[in-house]
Amino acid sequence: MNTLYHWFERSAERYPDHVAIEVGGEFLTYRELRERSDAVAAGILAAHGSVPRRIALPADRSLPTYLGYLAAQRLGATVTPINPAHPESRNQAILALAEPDLILSEVDERDGELPPPIEQDVAYVLFTSGSTGRPKGVPITHANLAPYIAHNIAKFDVGPGCRMSHTFDLTFDPSVFDLFVTWGGGATLVVPERAELLEPVKYVADRGITHWFSVPSVVSVSANLGNLPTGVENSLRHSIFIGEQLTYGQARAWHEVAPEAAITNVYGPTELTVACTEYTLPRDPADWPGTSNDTVPIGPVYGFLESVVLDDGELCVRGSQRFAGYLDPGDNKGRFLPDGLGLTDEHYYRTGDRVRQENGHWVHLGRLDNQVKIRGYRIELGEVEAALRGHEGVRDVVVIAADTGDETELVAYFTGEPHTAVELVRWLRRRLPIHMVPRRFHHLPEIPLNANGKADRKVLREQVMS
Repeated sequence: MNTLYHWFERSAERYPDHVAIEVGGEFLTYRELRERSDAVAAGILAAHGSVPRRIALPADRSLPTYLGYLAAQRLGATVTPINPAHPESRNQAILALAEPDLILSEVDERDGELPPPIEQDVAYVLFTSGSTGRPKGVPITHANLAPYIAHNIAKFDVGPGCRMSHTFDLTFDPSVFDLFVTWGGGATLVVPERAELLEPVKYVADRGITHWFSVPSVVSVSANLGNLPTGVENSLRHSIFIGEQLTYGQARAWHEVAPEAAITNVYGPTELTVACTEYTLPRDPADWPGTSNDTVPIGPVYGFLESVVLDDGELCVRGSQRFAGYLDPGDNKGRFLPDGLGLTDEHYYRTGDRVRQENGHWVHLGRLDNQVKIRGYRIELGEVEAALRGHEGVRDVVVIAADTGDETELVAYFTGEPHTAVELVRWLRRRLPIHMVPRRFHHLPEIPLNANGKADRKVLREQVMS
């Protein structure tokens, strides 16, 4: 089996003296990273008394986090990354669902014998936003990951000498590309400080980045801050974007920053293992294909996967990267095609995303339901609504996603007692990650209803845009 650890291990054997990671001022070769992560694995065994099946990993951008992740994979444990910056209540809910045998709060490096690398099916479990207010666990196996990693190493020519960006938190599945496409190819993971991500051009130039991977909104936010200068010499060869629609405005802005780098737009839900489509823009912007919504095509689906598009435009995908179902089987209902049958390899995963062929290219047209992506994070509007309804003075809530140009933002409408936006933001920040907190709040005497007696989201969305 090609486990995540085996991808790293092979590079450690082939390129022991090449730098594997730069983080916090430290530079570790593949040999050093392997030795130290093995020492953490030995410390886990000593502390736990046996090989844990599931490990929760408080994940920040420090060396102990990466050592812990590799150590857990070395032992064959399933990893659930936890973001310490997220509300404690949400993290506790995730821990209750993940049921870890060990929370790796401290890294204890020890000498000791380790068993051979243990092979376990599930590499990690990530939790996405759930419409009921309860996060949904998505287990991804090593078998799901192997074709994805191999494809991306080849597609983006990742090897020794490549210097890879790291913009994604470990609770967000594109981070798997950051770590294991990098280490599987023998490249260097260049971990930025938080402040560096506010100045991506400086980070790319100063750190010699050859491969950039981020959500498109990084471009917009940086431009708004005046942190997207052109004419700065850099070594970028590939620029890859994921997580939300990549607008042509964003693509043009980034092309001006790195005109020699190929721009690739990729798409995929967590359930299909990070990404399942890709489209690389022609080098000359004059040759970029036009689309009905002025967004870059998402590609075709990977050639080794199978896909169908339903009459309403919903993209459905099956194959080696499709997960085997949610941690709670009850969450599978309505997510597979055909529905109502035992889940097999023949079932397609229903992405909930609408696509259409335009001029021979697949274009992403938006969501079919109330799930949206904000700065690359997938959000169920129902989870945000459920959290806001928990406020003592709030009665009814509708949260919508409003397109403000290059960025999508959440807007909340609520009834009950009037409250200031500042008060509601502070209240929600104790319960939701910052990317799930609406930017605007509107108090209404009643929520408008449509002819079916349901909240009229169309009317509310039109109010925002007027």
